[in-house]
Amino acid sequence: MGSLFRAAALIATMTLSMLSSAFALDSRYRDTDGDLVADIPAAADQVDPAVLIFAYTPVEDPSVYARVWDSFLQHMARVTGKRVQFFPVQSNAAQIEALRAGRLHVAGFNTGSTPLAVNCAGFRPMFIMAANDGDFGYRMQFITHPGSGVEKMEDIRGRRVAFTSETSNSGYKAPSALLRDTYRLEANRDFTPVFSGRHDNSVLGVANRDYPVAAIASEVARRMVARNVVRADAFRVIYESDRFPTTAYGVAHNLRADLQDKIREAFATFQWAGTALAEEFGKTIPAGERFMPITYRDAWKVVRDVDASVGVQYTCR
Repeated sequence: MGSLFRAAALIATMTLSMLSSAFALDSRYRDTDGDLVADIPAAADQVDPAVLIFAYTPVEDPSVYARVWDSFLQHMARVTGKRVQFFPVQSNAAQIEALRAGRLHVAGFNTGSTPLAVNCAGFRPMFIMAANDGDFGYRMQFITHPGSGVEKMEDIRGRRVAFTSETSNSGYKAPSALLRDTYRLEANRDFTPVFSGRHDNSVLGVANRDYPVAAIASEVARRMVARNVVRADAFRVIYESDRFPTTAYGVAHNLRADLQDKIREAFATFQWAGTALAEEFGKTIPAGERFMPITYRDAWKVVRDVDASVGVQYTCR
């Protein structure tokens, strides 16, 4: 991670027992192989739904993404032999609760919500989007609008800063750690935090001069500019981080084991060329051109480190 967060050095001082307590799976799940995700339960406790429900992280207009994901969901239906339905969710909390309650089977969780989904709802991450050369991820950015008077990070002092939600990595947790540990700026002392609810709301809020500064995920702003939702000159970037992993795609832990294998096959064999998915996510940098297999233990380590540095615990209510 280089110089992204000096606070990450604090992790070295934490004991293994403290980390285990903070990041332990909910008591309803087991992790006997130590991969940090819930084990598939015994056959008697596995479920085989007639219809697979899929939900994409609630970043932007759900109606847009129902169309974007349609070709992939049709592919999943062919591979699994199941009907597949797109389920629009309005918040990260609602998405996690739907998975925990058994109403959601396949999902893409945003970077910051993935650990909560893993620990509290039995989410098993399998893939992320990547370029054909294996490059992946996004950057956390601080943006402002022309004429705001904010030229550098130190100018945030005394102003309002828009975050998205407290579960968001790039929209709250990572920028909070950066402000505190690199720039010595404390919330409610040196700046006033406000919450927009979503990354696109934060981008639009800055562009419309409702907020002087916002912390966002770079990929969201790029897609909004590409779709002419917002003008590129309506905001500018004053800080950009190293890369974080992007949305994690995976399944509910208790789906029938062979069905989980079929879903994995659907992600691995999807042909992107000419699809709405390629049109939408090919605009990101790096481009989304395929689903790349990952392990939660490795790919999300940087996110867990940031969470630990700001005192986040994956407690389940």
